Amino acid sequence: MSVADQINDYQARCLAPLISLRMLAQGEAGTPLPRWVVVEVAEATGAVLAEAEAAGRAALSAAGASIGHPRDETFLRVRLERLAVAANAAITAARAGDSAEMRVHLRRFESLTSAIWTVQDAVYGSRRVSSTPRSA
Repeated sequence: MSVADQINDYQARCLAPLISLRMLAQGEAGTPLPRWVVVEVAEATGAVLAEAEAAGRAALSAAGASIGHPRDETFLRVRLERLAVAANAAITAARAGDSAEMRVHLRRFESLTSAIWTVQDAVYGSRRVSSTPRSA
């Protein structure tokens, strides 16, 4: 299996969690959040983060980042850290029962996820179409 195929697989595994997060982000403002929402946000963002990190490792490995391109690794790591911060903010808002704030952070998380695939494509040098779902 090629590295491009591996990265496509990582991206594809993110579709279900991203769709779940998108559905949660479309909830009504001011509506109390059920307790299960916190668990769902934590599990879905965690799944996306894990796949994005794995895809990043595959992209960096293919690009040979460990032997002469530390800039690529730093660039990708910073984006992954931003993704993790957005995930934590969404989880914190869900725990606080703040549906409006949670929606803001989930939308940011989705945007950052899309950006991470673009970065991985740039690091790897592939010109594939992104597998993340697009907003309607």
